[in-house]
Amino acid sequence: MGMIHSMIRVLDEERSVDFYRKAFGLEVAGRFAFESFTLIYLSDETGFELELTVNKGRTEPYQLGDGYGHLAISVPDLEAAHAKVAALGLNPGDLKTLSFPDGSGAARFFFIQDPDGYKIEVLQRGGRYK
Repeated sequence: MGMIHSMIRVLDEERSVDFYRKAFGLEVAGRFAFESFTLIYLSDETGFELELTVNKGRTEPYQLGDGYGHLAISVPDLEAAHAKVAALGLNPGDLKTLSFPDGSGAARFFFIQDPDGYKIEVLQRGGRYK
């Protein structure tokens, strides 16, 4: 068994594909247009995919509710990734560090939101974040 993808619903295919390409280097690995929806699979070298579902005719933004947390992406150079998305005008949050309570290490990260309001945690690669 292995995790292969996570799916989110997005309002505008072009805007979302552009965001994930610019911010994280994800490229379209597959696109399947059905009568009432389109599935777009975005991927990078890890093999794990982000599936964007675009429901045709939808005009209202999705309500993310209080159950959604975030997607997470690891990068080899957190400061460079932060500078890149900032230069693109994608409004990343501040760089933060969270130390683990058991003293085993810390997470260095920032958050950014995609065009539909989904939160994405960008973590420095290393330790448990591969």
